[in-house]
Amino acid sequence: MTLYSYWRSSAAYRVRIALNLKTLSYETVPIDLLRGAQSSTAYLARNPLGRVPTLALADGMTLTQSMAILEYLEQVCPEPPLLPQDAAQAAQVRAAALVIACDIHPLNNLKVGRKLQAMGHGQEAVVAWMTNWMTEGLRAYARLLPEGPRFSFADTPGLADLCLIPQLYNAHRWDMDLSGLARLTDIEARCLDLPAFAAAHPDAQPDAA
Repeated sequence: MTLYSYWRSSAAYRVRIALNLKTLSYETVPIDLLRGAQSSTAYLARNPLGRVPTLALADGMTLTQSMAILEYLEQVCPEPPLLPQDAAQAAQVRAAALVIACDIHPLNNLKVGRKLQAMGHGQEAVVAWMTNWMTEGLRAYARLLPEGPRFSFADTPGLADLCLIPQLYNAHRWDMDLSGLARLTDIEARCLDLPAFAAAHPDAQPDAA
């Protein structure tokens, strides 16, 4: 498999964690978002939206959208599981993951930041925009979690954790106040102690600045 990735992309970060947890072999091809590599004709042929990640399979099929890729990996390589077997419990995990993937991340990506700047907003206003939506979303995420598990929903990391950790990386990057989210930062510390998470970290990527 080939993963088209950008080191700071939280969506690509999610997929890297899953590939590592499931011990799947893959090659990384960096796509430099800052230099516009995602808008090249060759890349748009793989991913018409011009985003990362894109996962190219051995049979030539190409997958896009990180959450769809994670569901694919869960189906073709079910161990270790990212979702519980119980349907209602699995829906709860998906809901928490989607708070980040659908409600926080789309408001904080590179295109949105650049659009805000193009509309005349300075860097301070852009950062305030980002931290506002991260604060609201992460507080909601925390309220969805059950008491007791070492990770978000279980004693092993799952789909929600794969979304949480990249979002917390962004929160640290933009100096968001996380003092009221100790449960999440405790989960983060446990995750980052695991080799699969450590190897997926942006700073460990071949294209890290």
